[in-house]
Amino acid sequence: MFGEKSNKRFEVIFKEGATAGYKIIVDKETGVEYLFSYDGYAGGLTLLVDKDGKPIIKDDNK
Repeated sequence: MFGEKSNKRFEVIFKEGATAGYKIIVDKETGVEYLFSYDGYAGGLTLLVDKDGKPIIKDDNK
């Protein structure tokens, strides 16, 4: 259990705020990045895209 390698698919790579703020989350299988915005009990998730509308993919997964 402890000390084992994590098999979680999603990883938070950036976080700002406590009860209100946002997180950037990466799908470790595809490298695709998402933005999660929250305020109290409300929140929303969206795909991050570049200027051409293509999904942003973390460099490690190319």
